[in-house]
Amino acid sequence: MPGIDLYYRRPAPCMILSAVASPWIIHRPNAARGLRLYCFAYAGGHAGVFAPWQALLEPHVEVCGIQLPGRGARMREPAAASFDTLITEITRAIAGADDGRPFAFFGHSLGSLLAFEVARGVRRMGHRLPMHLFLSGSEPAAYRSPGPALHLMSDDALVRELAAFNGTPMEVLANREMMLLLLPMLRADFGLVHGYRYQSALPLDIPFSVLAGRRDDRGSGIDVSLWGEESTVGSELRWFEGDHFFINSHQREVVDYVRERMFATLGMAVGGGSLP
Repeated sequence: MPGIDLYYRRPAPCMILSAVASPWIIHRPNAARGLRLYCFAYAGGHAGVFAPWQALLEPHVEVCGIQLPGRGARMREPAAASFDTLITEITRAIAGADDGRPFAFFGHSLGSLLAFEVARGVRRMGHRLPMHLFLSGSEPAAYRSPGPALHLMSDDALVRELAAFNGTPMEVLANREMMLLLLPMLRADFGLVHGYRYQSALPLDIPFSVLAGRRDDRGSGIDVSLWGEESTVGSELRWFEGDHFFINSHQREVVDYVRERMFATLGMAVGGGSLP
């Protein structure tokens, strides 16, 4: 079942980011960083899961986590119920934060669908496109099926399903009070995934990088390289060891690859050159 997962951890103080100008974008502002990387989390995730990336991408890249309502500092807000409305709101937030710096999108699982559709939304609204699109842990949008309606399962059945994803610590799953707090957010995200319907549109004029785990068995076997049909520039498929959560188990390798491809898109050598 692609695009449905949960990874929970308590953020250490160094991982806590601040929201500036928009509740949708969580980052540590620094005008000296010449690039921005907008990161879209998997179902059940939040902007803070990408906080450790900032130290790994210094000094050139500013990591901007996209924070959906119903989690983090937005816990008291109602969770998003409409995929299309969510895309519109994120697109407007990113366009409003545009300060002229080149930027890229990275999304994992549900986040890949969000990043892809926000890139199309940016084009539709006449704003600047990201320079690169990273699509991780997701089947191509045009070929995926809705999958089971996990958001309609009972609490116990949903917890059992989460355990099968191998992305949630067992102590979290066993903590009933914590799960009662998290389940509404999870149901909302699962509902977004189940309700997503691909709409045909012209390919994007930006390069894609597709990231996949060799032991990821959460999909239906569709060739992930078919994401390339959505780009006029071309795409590259990069395999990583690990299961669906290879972005956590092989974090440094993933971040190094993202840096390399961002710099390559700008015609820079990794570790050298100057940013615009």
